[in-house]
Amino acid sequence: MATWPENRWYVAAYSSEIGDELFARTICGRPLVLYRTSDGEVVALADRCVHRRFPLSQSHRVDDTIVCGYHGFTYDAGGTCVMVPGQKRIPRTARVPAYQVVEQDTLIWLWVGEGQGDPTDIVRVPWLDSPDYTSVRGMEPLAARYELLVDNLMDLSHETYLHGGYIGTPEVADTAITTEADDEHGIVYVSRHMDDAACPPFYSESTGLHGRITRWQDIEYHPPCLYMLHSRIAPVGELPPPNGPDDKAFHVEVNYAITPETEHSTHDFWMVSRDFALDDQKVSDFLAENNRTVVLQDVVALDLLEQVIEGESDNYQELSINIDTGGLAARRILNAMIGESATPTTATAQSAVGAPAVAGR
Repeated sequence: MATWPENRWYVAAYSSEIGDELFARTICGRPLVLYRTSDGEVVALADRCVHRRFPLSQSHRVDDTIVCGYHGFTYDAGGTCVMVPGQKRIPRTARVPAYQVVEQDTLIWLWVGEGQGDPTDIVRVPWLDSPDYTSVRGMEPLAARYELLVDNLMDLSHETYLHGGYIGTPEVADTAITTEADDEHGIVYVSRHMDDAACPPFYSESTGLHGRITRWQDIEYHPPCLYMLHSRIAPVGELPPPNGPDDKAFHVEVNYAITPETEHSTHDFWMVSRDFALDDQKVSDFLAENNRTVVLQDVVALDLLEQVIEGESDNYQELSINIDTGGLAARRILNAMIGESATPTTATAQSAVGAPAVAGR
């Protein structure tokens, strides 16, 4: 049984990644080929010819069809075979699965599971395509299960230790969090408000603020795929006004799309959007380079942790504390989603990372 929820939407690519060329990517254990039709619509098909399994991504396009590079089986944008070599009759089973795709807010969302998904269930990320924000983005491959990235992002206290000199300061680990789980809508909220904190280079170099700042981190996680970190940076004592715009503060929206590739690898899509210095390319370059450095520090740590987990005994019991309440809530919701998509005989199975009790509350 897969350790990710089925019958859910996952980010498969950025809009900018998909064009006329055949594009290969594995999503939730499913090898896919993606491309745009002549009308600009994104197509996602299983990346395997029905004849001898040759990858369609290693084949070629003729207009809006894919011609298999091994024996010439030809597929339309719906996955139906429209030509086979050496005969006029096309076997009824000559088709490959086609996946439902929604392009929204510069992201390509893919429905993973049975039937058709409801596009209105996809959470909007409006700042990615807004003239009021400037965004930088990237994607790093993670040789670790997706649950480890969820744990990592739900507990930002690790910034102090893993990302010191970039985004972390002592106050991140020292400040208590508040956690709220909306089980009805499947959302986890974690907030850390620092009233008087050092300004890390990530923000001092991009905003021009130096010395002590007010720094808010408000996490909004929509399992299984979308993570939002609403960051507010302002001079010490500068709080949002009761009415009117919060124009004395800088706002940064940090988003991750956490998309499993296989049971032990993950696509780590990252996006940073800001509402200041919109046309300053130096700020964009700085944020892109620094955030990628931070992401790669996470990649090194999580790849190592994956190796540790793979080599440990099944009865190892990890310890959790107050800073883990957001991650534990995320695990609980993910496990419930996995149970919903499981067969009756496996509905009570847990994901690869369990949810132990919290110590020290």
